[in-house]
Amino acid sequence: MSAIESCRTAALGGHVARCEKCAHSQISYNSCRNRHCPKCQGATAKDWLAAREADLLPVPYYHVVFTLPGPIADIAYQNKTVIYDLLFKTSAETLITIADDPKHLGARIGITSVLHSWGSAMTHHPHVHMIVPGGGISLDGERWVASRPGFFLPVRVLSRLFRLLFLERLLAAHHRLKFFGCHAALTDARAFTAWLAPLRRTEWVVYAKRPFGGPQAVLAHLSRYTHRVAIANSRLIAYDRNGVTFRWKDYRAEGRERQKVMTLVTAEFIRRFLIHVLPHGFHRIRHYGLLASGTRADNIAQARRLLDVQATQPEAADANGAEANEPKPLSHPCPCCGGRMIIIERFRRGSSPRYRPATSTAVIRIDTS
Repeated sequence: MSAIESCRTAALGGHVARCEKCAHSQISYNSCRNRHCPKCQGATAKDWLAAREADLLPVPYYHVVFTLPGPIADIAYQNKTVIYDLLFKTSAETLITIADDPKHLGARIGITSVLHSWGSAMTHHPHVHMIVPGGGISLDGERWVASRPGFFLPVRVLSRLFRLLFLERLLAAHHRLKFFGCHAALTDARAFTAWLAPLRRTEWVVYAKRPFGGPQAVLAHLSRYTHRVAIANSRLIAYDRNGVTFRWKDYRAEGRERQKVMTLVTAEFIRRFLIHVLPHGFHRIRHYGLLASGTRADNIAQARRLLDVQATQPEAADANGAEANEPKPLSHPCPCCGGRMIIIERFRRGSSPRYRPATSTAVIRIDTS
């Protein structure tokens, strides 16, 4: 919260920039770069997507979602590291196992998984979004095996294996779990086993969406999922002494009724936001199968050979290096004339700039870290 409160204020320092053409000047404050800050994920997401673009294959891509049932979501809030990690690993193992089965696909697949812990109203709703190529490399490594058009893997089969694997691993991890409040009795292993029993008979939600339109559509979709936080500034409508008002989607409703407005008292709004803060060092984006970090480059190259396509090449740099020493303009142009903004002063955290723009000049807040 301290990072978010200080984000893009004088507390973090910044710089003064002036336009080369019209001399318009403005103060820009640094961002906090905290991964939970709604204002600081744009640049990170852009860089991440640019790196992933080189991994895309010219095949359909599918969006698969694995969701934890409500009772487990309740104890996941108290055991984020253990249960979120299990969610990642068991959902990936489920997809890889079923895809590996010759009765379904008979191929090694690649997966990009992204953890979300929230629903639209910022309630606790842990689930993973997976982006998966529609096919994989055959088990003998000699050909590309494409999935059936418009169909990836049977969701009921995925759901039941996911349920089996997760409950087995959760039971084995009981000694690592902490229980509080109404769940305190689950500290006893036998009570925990009995508590899990009804979950073995319920259907767990696994959802596979229709394939994307193409590789660029995959990137556009990923940009909406990879670096999101519980709520974006664009959804905020107002705040006052009565609380915070924001837009949310009620997925149980249809059409225009789905878009709704909610007002929460300030303390409850902050509480809901903070329950989605991840443990320190926890990775919320992970890659499995063909896209696992250690072997990704070789697997992508092999897939491209089997698909008979060339890897995308980066644009060649200027052979003469004529612009190597040219100063780079800031990412934003002058708001008055569109000219290049040049930094004329930097100031440290908690300091004030020596140069002050004219009173008519606006003070803006941008990501300059």
